Amino acid sequence: MAGFDMITVLGPTACGKTSLAVALADRLKGEVISADSRQVYRRMDIGTGKDLKDYQVEGRNIPYHLIDIVEPGTKYNLFEYQADFLKAYDRIRKSGNLPVLCGGTGLYLESILKGYRLIPVPENPELRKSLEGKSLAELTEILKGYKELHNTTDVDTTKRAVRAIEIEECYRRTPVSEKEFPPISSLTVGIDVDRDTRRRNITERLKRRLDEGMVDEVRSLLDEGIAPEDLIYYGLEYKFVTLYLTGQLDWRHMVSELEVAIHQFAKRQMTWFRGMEKRGTRIHWLPYGMPLEEKLDAVSELLH
Repeated sequence: MAGFDMITVLGPTACGKTSLAVALADRLKGEVISADSRQVYRRMDIGTGKDLKDYQVEGRNIPYHLIDIVEPGTKYNLFEYQADFLKAYDRIRKSGNLPVLCGGTGLYLESILKGYRLIPVPENPELRKSLEGKSLAELTEILKGYKELHNTTDVDTTKRAVRAIEIEECYRRTPVSEKEFPPISSLTVGIDVDRDTRRRNITERLKRRLDEGMVDEVRSLLDEGIAPEDLIYYGLEYKFVTLYLTGQLDWRHMVSELEVAIHQFAKRQMTWFRGMEKRGTRIHWLPYGMPLEEKLDAVSELLH
């Protein structure tokens, strides 16, 4: 396959990338590796859009990895994702199958495609104490002193901002060892969806998820003892539905503010993907409206 070790399918939320990845895996004897920072959590299904039924093609189960691997309430991080990705990738390659990386979490995707070398970052009690009481705006300014902020979801809560500062401080003080990350040659394709279609898809999907019981899903997570602030940490659906269930938002504001937040998130995803291209990742964009079979044929041509 022209020297490619893997196919990567990326795109903004609600663009149909999972369907394409699964169809590619079915055609090319592949297995899907998720690159979604929230689908790793068990019992967080509707809000993260797992749609596990999509991993079936005419009754055939397509193997998938890095979905439902950690408990809600934990703070899964990029370092853990890279390690888990490599385990899944090696197993797939050894079985003679083709890894198909699929997702919309730009940092996860780029950490694999560019082979980031990462180190585990422990908590820094002294630093955390020094940041106590600072506002989100103050923490954001401190974080800007370490790096350019490509992804503002780093700082949508004070807890996230403190953790981001902690990581950057650790990276600044600790020499990053030459931890081996195998070079992976990936054919990377993206689904290019126009703004109006993307917004319509997001609105329709949000209504569908609410009808399917997304509020009950979040309520059950709270009922099993997961702290509201931990669910708020996960952002988007879990943040706004938790605010509704804890009486901080009424239904109308919850739905409208969540819809706006998802639209903003999709825009940030596209900004990240365009940044990836500027930083050297070649992405072959396929039109959203192209029929699935034509997309499959287009990827097959690129492979060969």
